[in-house]
Amino acid sequence: MTGSIADPTAELRLDRPADKPARPYFSSGPCAKPPGWALERLPHGSLGRSHRSKLGKSRLQHAIDLTREVLQVPDTHRIGIVPASDTGAVEMAMWSMLGARPVTLLAWESFGEGWVTDAVKQLKLDPTVLKAPYGALPDLGAVDFSHDVIFTWNGTTSGVRVPDGDWIPADRDGLTFADATSAAFAMPLPFDKLDVTTFSFQKVLGGEAAHGVLILGPRAVERLESYTPAWPLPKIFRMTKGGKLIEGIFQGETINTPSMLVIEDYIFALEWAKEVGGLAGLVARSQANAAALDAVVADLAWLDHLVAEPATRSTTSVCLKFADHVVAGMDEAGRLALVKKLASVLEAEDVAYDIAGHRDAPAGLRIWCGATVDAEDVEKLGPWLDWAWHSIRN
Repeated sequence: MTGSIADPTAELRLDRPADKPARPYFSSGPCAKPPGWALERLPHGSLGRSHRSKLGKSRLQHAIDLTREVLQVPDTHRIGIVPASDTGAVEMAMWSMLGARPVTLLAWESFGEGWVTDAVKQLKLDPTVLKAPYGALPDLGAVDFSHDVIFTWNGTTSGVRVPDGDWIPADRDGLTFADATSAAFAMPLPFDKLDVTTFSFQKVLGGEAAHGVLILGPRAVERLESYTPAWPLPKIFRMTKGGKLIEGIFQGETINTPSMLVIEDYIFALEWAKEVGGLAGLVARSQANAAALDAVVADLAWLDHLVAEPATRSTTSVCLKFADHVVAGMDEAGRLALVKKLASVLEAEDVAYDIAGHRDAPAGLRIWCGATVDAEDVEKLGPWLDWAWHSIRN
């Protein structure tokens, strides 16, 4: 049964809002470019040059140095630019380091589920898996840190984040692997608690796709240099040679050929990040955007947060659902059709692009509130959401 929309208290029709968001880019990846971005503003001296040239290597190293500065990564940790976005960075770490001790994986959204599939079906590790439904976290107190532990810091497809790093002990025996792709640059990351951290350019800083960043703490390096996994490693996963870390990976000598245009774009974003106050400024912008969206949701009777607990609610990939009372009796297919129609109306008006929830998530909206979005655009989106809702329900 599809069901019908029931909202008898709402007005049948609203006036079409006058003001549109100046930048209607609310996609959760690739995300909005930094304010003021323009293709012609990117340096182009490295384009058409070898990434192995002195210039190419210097630009890659500059990107790494800026990453360390803006993200406040300690000198004890190595930073490398790797192939295949955040997925490549996570799988590179998993394939290279897992198997030395038991493994626990935490999954509360689709990417976390993907890492479970890797561990169970590909690496055949028989891990402990702690799961929670979309909108909730598993019991963090149940994690055994004698195991290697893999988790997403911020669930991009569920809008659920860990509140902090307090649940991770300093004296853990296993390694921690944090997929932080939609958290890095928007949420403080306690690198003393994270042995492996990954992210991609395309999220909080609005960079381009296909490249990932892998950050290794000293304990992860020790694992790489003291342990050889039982399975074969593809070339793009190999980080050691002769039992020693290949330091060049973390000094701008990428494993495969990078796009220097993407690197220049990332450098632009990092320099913009410094201009807005570095990490503190980026976190503040994301929090302001999320607060603006909270106010919008509070004002709309038909819309609600998927994540009920504010302390674990994402400030970047904010996931929303239809209020229970307005879709009572409607099945998931009906709700999904409603999402598609709502998103289509807003895109046609050039008000909001790509705000339908992830295909694996419960039917709803997902509105990116990362640092490259402007709070005033989130505020202007509110009346348009309500207008579109009333348009389609009529």
